[in-house]
Amino acid sequence: MTSNVIQSDEPQAAIATVDAVVIGAGFSGIYMIHQLRSLGLTVQGYEAGDGVGGTWFWNRYPGARCDVISMEYAYTFSPELIDEWDWTERYPSQPEILRYLNFAADRLGVKPYFAFNTRVVSATFDEAADQWITTTDTGTVARSKYLITAVGCLSTSMTPDFPGLDDYQGEVYHTADWPAGGVDFSGKRVGVIGTGSSGVQVIPLVAEQAAHLTVFQRTPAFSLACGNRPLTAAEMREFKENIDAHKEMSRASGTGQYTDTFEESALDHTHEQRHAIYEDRWNRHRAIDLIACYPDLFSSRDANETIAEFFRGKIRAAVSDPELAEELTPRTYPLGAKRITLDTNYYETYNRSNVSLVNLRTQPLETFTATGIRTGGVDHELDAVVLATGFDAITGPLLKMDIRGIGGRTLADKWADGPVTYLGIAVDDFPNMFMLTGPGSPNVLTNVVCAIEQHVEWTSDFIAHLEERGTTRVEAAPAESRKWTEEAVAIADDTLYPEGDSWYTGVNVPGKPRVIMSYVGGLNVYRQICDEVAEDDYRGFTRV
Repeated sequence: MTSNVIQSDEPQAAIATVDAVVIGAGFSGIYMIHQLRSLGLTVQGYEAGDGVGGTWFWNRYPGARCDVISMEYAYTFSPELIDEWDWTERYPSQPEILRYLNFAADRLGVKPYFAFNTRVVSATFDEAADQWITTTDTGTVARSKYLITAVGCLSTSMTPDFPGLDDYQGEVYHTADWPAGGVDFSGKRVGVIGTGSSGVQVIPLVAEQAAHLTVFQRTPAFSLACGNRPLTAAEMREFKENIDAHKEMSRASGTGQYTDTFEESALDHTHEQRHAIYEDRWNRHRAIDLIACYPDLFSSRDANETIAEFFRGKIRAAVSDPELAEELTPRTYPLGAKRITLDTNYYETYNRSNVSLVNLRTQPLETFTATGIRTGGVDHELDAVVLATGFDAITGPLLKMDIRGIGGRTLADKWADGPVTYLGIAVDDFPNMFMLTGPGSPNVLTNVVCAIEQHVEWTSDFIAHLEERGTTRVEAAPAESRKWTEEAVAIADDTLYPEGDSWYTGVNVPGKPRVIMSYVGGLNVYRQICDEVAEDDYRGFTRV
């Protein structure tokens, strides 16, 4: 296992030869490089940003905050990382998460193995050499036995093809690519398009600055007040002293977040009983405590409607104008089929005199103009527009690169009808390539750090296994890939996820195949399946 530099036949660059290339420097990339180095392998990491952080590097918009409790949204594999870091808030803000990731990367010593400000353009499998050739936008090229994508699920921003956008003369910002120095909206007329997770977080803070804020909403959100507060020293101490128990409970759960679930159906309780339970769960300020309090809330539309109506009552209580409250109330999809957002004073913001709502269902966006946006024949004059229009999720970051496997076939062509994977980790005809939290794995339906740790550890164990046996090429068997994907889709079809038009199913991206891109059977079940695959000599993979 050596590292050397040879001259390329192409004059623009030298080719670095390493054992593994890792793309991305977020939670998964940092941990993956640490694991590969622990195996004694040589590695080259690439990151488009100028530092570590992944999605938390780019999503710097005001109000950006994680929807998982901070102590749980952290690495658990290292006692030193647990002992030496203290979170300050119950739900961590983007700056604090970025500080944490820099702390972890420094403590693990992985930063020297990344080339920052370097975006991977293509990766092509050289069948003769059983190596990947990775090319970047700086002209550097690397050959490697293994290609590991740690690109994240929410790292490719989505900007709809709005008519006239190029003609607009005002300021335009996307929440997923926010200026590092921030933006001052004081005295300005601002429009925000989108009311998903980013929108509901940024809207209250923009409203506090702007002379007037116009929110353009296509689909209203179910949003939960996060009730954020500082963490106490006692809370941090209890978590650290009982970290093994916390890890065990997390790993035994379906989402990486543990909660208590009744055995009865929601429909077995009276309205009064359910209301008391939902009220208690609402005051816990955790989405998982609500959506998982009954076992059938996500398999029965009737059961789901009981908690959806409870949420709607909270919206009516928060918004003073009944007609406006109704405009902000979701009625076309089950609660949870689109991501439940976490906010601070989102609904209350609409009680401000400088905030107005435009319902794009009844007043469609016709075009941007030089001075604003026209909807339903009405011109809205705007000095600045914030695009909170989300992401080309899960597959988008992978397909943004030109990845070519056996026979030069592109990954985009392979997935033209939707992603087909084995365990969400491997793709047949793409040897020695491993995806961390790829399509077909639990990914975004979990506390993703738990999913990342499971994926990194399983992948590094598999690579160690391959190295010990002198394997030169490994890939998923086509039949196993089809079987896994079909089973994952069948499980999803037994839930309410398909009833939501969201980035979970890719419908926010024109032309993208509609399919649930996450394994919904639970992280605990998925972990057990992966362990059984490993114990059975990594069944489902062919090796040379």
